[in-house]
Amino acid sequence: MSKPVYGKMAEASRNGEKLPVTLWVLLIGLILFLVWAPFQAGLFNGLVLDFEKPMYWAVLIGSLLMLAWVGAFFKNIKLEDQRDWSALFVLIIPITYIIALISAASQYFASNMVLIQSLYAFLFIIGLYLLQNRKTNKVIEITITAVAYLIVLFGLFNWLGQGRTVSAIVGWFTGTVVNGQYTQAVWVDAIGPRLASVFQYPNTYAAFLMAFFFVAVFAITRSKKWYGQALHGFMLVPIVLSLLLTLSRGGLVFLPIVFIVLLLFLKPAKQILWIIYCLIAGIATLAIAKPVTELGQQFHLGQIGDPAKGWIYVLVVSVIVAALAWLIQSMVSPRLDNGTERWASKRLSSLWLPLASVAAVGILAFLLLATNLKHVLPGDIGARLENINLQQHSLLERLTFYKDAAKVVKDYPIIGAGGGAWASIYEKYQNNPYTSRQAHSFVMQYLVEVGVLGFLVLIAFLAFIIYKYIRGYIKADEQNRESYFVYFIIVLSILMHSLMDFNMSYVFLGILVFLGLAGMAAAMDNRPVKKFSVKPGTMRGLYSTLMVVASLILIFVSIRNIQAAGAAAKGKELITTSTDFQEIKAPLDEALKKRSGQPDAVLYLSSLLQAGFDQTKDEAFANQEQTLLTNALKKEAFNKDMYKQLIKLYQTKGEYDKAFAVYRDNADRYAYDMNWYENLIVQSYELGYQKLGEQDVAQKEQYFQTGLAAYQHVVDGVEHLKTLPKGQMQGNPFEITQPMVLNAGKMQFMMNDPAKAVEIFKVGIKDDLTDGTNREIARWYLAALQKTGASDQAVYDRLLQVDPSEKDSIEQLANLTF
Repeated sequence: MSKPVYGKMAEASRNGEKLPVTLWVLLIGLILFLVWAPFQAGLFNGLVLDFEKPMYWAVLIGSLLMLAWVGAFFKNIKLEDQRDWSALFVLIIPITYIIALISAASQYFASNMVLIQSLYAFLFIIGLYLLQNRKTNKVIEITITAVAYLIVLFGLFNWLGQGRTVSAIVGWFTGTVVNGQYTQAVWVDAIGPRLASVFQYPNTYAAFLMAFFFVAVFAITRSKKWYGQALHGFMLVPIVLSLLLTLSRGGLVFLPIVFIVLLLFLKPAKQILWIIYCLIAGIATLAIAKPVTELGQQFHLGQIGDPAKGWIYVLVVSVIVAALAWLIQSMVSPRLDNGTERWASKRLSSLWLPLASVAAVGILAFLLLATNLKHVLPGDIGARLENINLQQHSLLERLTFYKDAAKVVKDYPIIGAGGGAWASIYEKYQNNPYTSRQAHSFVMQYLVEVGVLGFLVLIAFLAFIIYKYIRGYIKADEQNRESYFVYFIIVLSILMHSLMDFNMSYVFLGILVFLGLAGMAAAMDNRPVKKFSVKPGTMRGLYSTLMVVASLILIFVSIRNIQAAGAAAKGKELITTSTDFQEIKAPLDEALKKRSGQPDAVLYLSSLLQAGFDQTKDEAFANQEQTLLTNALKKEAFNKDMYKQLIKLYQTKGEYDKAFAVYRDNADRYAYDMNWYENLIVQSYELGYQKLGEQDVAQKEQYFQTGLAAYQHVVDGVEHLKTLPKGQMQGNPFEITQPMVLNAGKMQFMMNDPAKAVEIFKVGIKDDLTDGTNREIARWYLAALQKTGASDQAVYDRLLQVDPSEKDSIEQLANLTF
């Protein structure tokens, strides 16, 4: 592995000299950023408006760090070797997101993702240069590990009933603490309580825990100090226990896969130690898992109990494991090194234990899935394992997401549908009426956002870094290998789990991955690139200018976006607390001035203007609202809430044909929105019936045909949902409603096709004919039957029993001609 050679800073590190002040400023800023970031909100990704403000702050801080980097490393900027070129290559990633703005489904979300990807690129560049310095590398690694351990302890404090205490500690610098409690640190859903810590999503927390479990194991085997061995050993049980408490099947499935891959990078002595520590951590955790799980469950389900007792179990077992780690490292490890020296010298010696581990994992998986061994785990965990199969809902649902994502890629193949596209566009492509703003696969979501072009850029970047890191790892001595292996563990663990979940949608995990890639690049098998070499002075000026300009642009944009988000939030608050129109409107206008099309501000201002129109009937309010919505929809063409506001406005103004047009023209974007199709069918009938009264047969036919096509879409959709695999749940309700039946049947009746009208009406025949809609369907059904020369005596008798006057109504309908 080539040694880093970045002038005075690297030289200072080797000679034990003090680091320059500029470097300390950058390093301290990065440390504070890494401590601040994870507590800002788990979903911190620009796709959920409630969480976007911390994302803008992160971009602002990252841009300021980039300016500090230019100041610290200006004299060291070159373009002479592969490591230098990787700092240029990473900039292509945000550029692909900028290109994707051309076809973005949501300009708003796509712009946010440009900011996020720029942040990642900045942190990669900063990390690439910082981590080549031995001292700064050590400081950053310690910081990342310490933050991870704090997150683990924070999660357990929440599980064991001290959530308010730890939330008060972090509450002063995060908005995620609401009413004294960190939001969703513990999920409670149909499965039961699930630990999520700062991420607010258990599966992503599982990916994080998997990464840092292996970091802790590695740290034990690397540490030369007894207190280091004991500290990392102490954290093994809390990490494994937290992993179990997430109830994440994906975490349990990917854990052994990542473990086996990591073993391939270790010598036999280290492989044995890793296996020993994993077994110790697993057995120790299982010894206390049941009481700790039950204590937390009782607390979070509102039952009487004292979950704090769980700390006794956790602390006692963790101390025992810490002591074992120290003893093993001091007594067993040296003997293993000597005893396996001959074994390690043999060819392919590092493959033996990983292959044996594959067999062991297979046997363990069989025992857990096919026997009663699963019952040694706490109830919910065992039940989750019992449900792992190819016909399980979670897996089938994910496969559906991936197939639907492939449909999007087919329509946006080259440059994608823009950042955040899945959240905006998935309803158009969905196979069944699920709700998911994430595709649950980093790969598929990335393809949706930036297409094949952007995906190939990312894959090329990752492949280059990983390949060069592995080449460098093979050539390096033990000390240099260990100096950067933590970063490889983090990148491998998070990206592997992200194949089947949306971990990379969490900005904090994205930060960890790109810093990890920077650490791997700092340790790569570096080669000069003479063919594309540029004079240092020229490169220094161009690159530093580019970084300064980009940073200043992002600082400016971030500040304005923070102001816009804050103003929109203030307007939202005033809507519920103030009755002064101008007072409420002022911050919403300010938000839209800072960032036109800000979705929250558009919707709040639209509601305000509509209220003004309702109260005063002043057309100025309606015209202003219409302009606001139509302009916003040019950039947010899939925003259903904006369409609903526009429909409501048209209906309030009595412009029902325009409201109908919005329903009709956007129906394909919401293929499984039952209410959307019901309204479209109802309005098709009402407008068509109006045209019938005006003797406008052509317009009547158009409205009726649109309504009947919408009804057929629902019928076909309901039939399709019957074909879903047995284990897959449908999702949201999607069915043929009584208003659909009544209005579609009437349209078919009035198009002089009573036979088809009978087929439609028959679907809505119910036993309860005291209900007005049910009774009306029955009346039209019997009239249509009479037109065809048929009858249904049972329905006829029940209807007349409820209301004898229906006899005349049926006759009148049957005699109508259109």
